[in-house]
Amino acid sequence: MQAKVSHIRRDAEERAAQARAKQAGVGYVDVRKAPTSLDALKLLTEEQARKAQAAVIQSKPGEAALAAYDTRTEEVKAVVKILEDKGHKIKLFTVSEDALEEVWKMYRFVSQEVKDITGNVEVSKEEFEETKARLKDFHGVEREFTTIDFENIPTTKFFTLILIGAITSRASDIHLEAEEKGARFRYRIDGVLHDVSLVIPTRNYDNIITRVKLLSGLKLNIKSETQDGRFTIRLADKDIEMRVSIIPSQYGETIVMRILDPAGINVTLEQLGFRPDDLALVKKELSRPNGLILNTGPTGSGKTTTLYTFLRSVSSSEMKVITIEDPVEYHLGGISQTQTDAKAGYTFASGLRAILRQDPDIILVGEIRDLETAEIAMNASLTGHLVFSTLHTNDALGAVPRFVDLGVKPAILGPGLSLVIAQRLVRKLCEKCKKPAEINDDMKAKIQHFLDILPKRIDRKPYENYKIYEPVGCEVCGGFGFKGRLGMYEFFRNTPELQEMIAQGVTVVALRKEAKNQEMVFLQQDGVLKVLQGVTSFAEVADVTGEIDWEAK
Repeated sequence: MQAKVSHIRRDAEERAAQARAKQAGVGYVDVRKAPTSLDALKLLTEEQARKAQAAVIQSKPGEAALAAYDTRTEEVKAVVKILEDKGHKIKLFTVSEDALEEVWKMYRFVSQEVKDITGNVEVSKEEFEETKARLKDFHGVEREFTTIDFENIPTTKFFTLILIGAITSRASDIHLEAEEKGARFRYRIDGVLHDVSLVIPTRNYDNIITRVKLLSGLKLNIKSETQDGRFTIRLADKDIEMRVSIIPSQYGETIVMRILDPAGINVTLEQLGFRPDDLALVKKELSRPNGLILNTGPTGSGKTTTLYTFLRSVSSSEMKVITIEDPVEYHLGGISQTQTDAKAGYTFASGLRAILRQDPDIILVGEIRDLETAEIAMNASLTGHLVFSTLHTNDALGAVPRFVDLGVKPAILGPGLSLVIAQRLVRKLCEKCKKPAEINDDMKAKIQHFLDILPKRIDRKPYENYKIYEPVGCEVCGGFGFKGRLGMYEFFRNTPELQEMIAQGVTVVALRKEAKNQEMVFLQQDGVLKVLQGVTSFAEVADVTGEIDWEAK
C-alpha cells in the first residue's frame, strides 16, 4: 500500500514538473527514463548543483543538458553562466524534486581524482591536417623525427608531433622509455611495437615527462613511485583521451600513453569478426532479458570493444544501462558509466550493489575479481538483469572452474551463467597488397583434414575454394603488410547438461566432453578458418595461439 501511495505521489510530482516546464517554455525530462551521464554530472560540483536545484544530465562537445526544478531562478542562471563560460551551449529542462535527488545521489560515484580532466592538448584542424599529410604513415613519422633540431624545438611542438604521429600511424599506445643515454621511443600498431629510429636526448625527455605530468595532473616531484593520469587531445571533429602510466626505471621514468580514440570502438556486431553461426548465437543471447555474458582473454585482446559493441546493440531509450569500470576508457552516449574508486570504498562489489538499487535493465561490470562480485553478478542475472563482464581465464572452458575456485555456489553458478566468450586479436592482411601464397601438397592435406574434423554445424562451402595469402607491404598499410585487427573467438554455452555437471562437480575432462557435444569451435580453429577466408595468415594465428595443431578435435 505504501509503495502504491509513493508511486502516486511521484506521478503527481512529474505532472507538476511538466506544468512548470510549459510555463517556462522549456523541455521536460523524466530521469527514470533518461540516463544520466557521469561525465556530464562532473561539469558542476555537487555544491553548485544542489544550490541551484539543478544538474547536468547529458553533454557532448559544445553542448550540455541542464535539468532544474525551476529554470527561471537566479541560481540556475548563475550555473548556466558557469557552463557557458566553459564553452557549452545549454539546453534547459524541468524535472521533479525527487528526480533531482536521484541524480544528486550519483555524485558519490564520481571519483574526486577524475572529476576534471586536468589538461588538454589543443590541435587546430589546419595543424592536424598539414602534419598528417606530411607524415602520411609510420615511416613518414620516422623520417620526420630524423630532421628534428633538439636544441631548438619547443617541448610543446615536439610533444604535439609525437601525438599526431601516433594518430597518423594508427597506434594504440605510445611508449617512451628512459635509457642510459636519452630515451627510446616506440608506437604499438595493430598490437606490435615498432621502434621510431631516434634517441630522444635526456634534456628533451625530461621536458616531455614534465609536460605529460602537468597535463595529467600528476605530481612533478614524485619520481620513485608509479603514477596514473589522463589528458585529452582536442581535435576539430572529436576528442581523444589519453591514459597515462608513469613508472620508475633504472635510468629514470618510463611513460606509456594509451590512445583512446572513440573511432576505435565504433564498430557493429558484424564487424567484430564473428562467423555467421557464431553471430546468430550472439544475437540470440543478446535478445534475452536476463543472463550473464562473460568475455575472457588477456589485456589487449579486444574485450572492451566487444562488450561496448554488445552494450550499444542492446541499449535504447527504454532501457536503463549502467556500468562500473576500472577505469572508464571510452564514453558511451545514453549510458550511465561509473568508475571504481578504492579510496572512497567504491569497488566492483560495492558499486554493483549500489547500481542494483538504481533499477537498471542492463549492467556492465568491468571485471569479476572476487567471490562477492561474482555472486552479486550471478544473482543479478537471475533476477531479471542482463549482465556483461570479464574474467581472467585462458579460454572459455576455464571460466567454470575459475568461478568454482572463487567459491561461487553451484546453485547460482549453473543457472546464472549464460555464455562465455574467449577471444584474441590477429592482424588483418592489407587488402591492397596481399598476395597469394604457394601451398604444397603436405599443407593441402593438413587443410583438408582440418576441414574434415570440423564440427558438423560449420558450413564448409565458404572454405572449399580457399585461397591462402601472405603480407607484402604498400603505402596503404604503411609498409607492414597488415592493416587493422580482427577477433578470433570461441563460445561455451550454458546447457542443462552443463548445469547438471556443475551441480555434481566439474572436471576438465567433463568440460571438454560438453564442449564437443556443443560442437564448439576453439580459438585456433576459428583463426585457421579466417586464414582460409584470406583475411589473415597462418603465422599470425600461430603467434597468438601457439603452433597450429592440425589434429585438434
